[in-house]
Amino acid sequence: MEALVATIQSSTAITVGMIFALAALGTALGFGLLGGKFLEGAARQPEMAGMLQTRMFIIAGLLDAVSIIGVAMGMLLMFANPLLDAALAAVGAK
Repeated sequence: MEALVATIQSSTAITVGMIFALAALGTALGFGLLGGKFLEGAARQPEMAGMLQTRMFIIAGLLDAVSIIGVAMGMLLMFANPLLDAALAAVGAK
């Protein structure tokens, strides 16, 4: 049973690391594209820069929310692992 717990915990640690890395990578790519498109739009039509900036900040907030949800899911798996509880209940250890 200790081997089962160790396997689940090690797999969970690898998964949480991948979740954090992909959340950071996706957010970085999103902000890079968002900033580039904002600069292109502001350079083409400088009179609309204020409106574009407002929309850029709204989308930036939504982009951050997606990565924060990913981090929250990773923390859930790290500290309150439902997979470990289900596996222990299946083998009758709890």
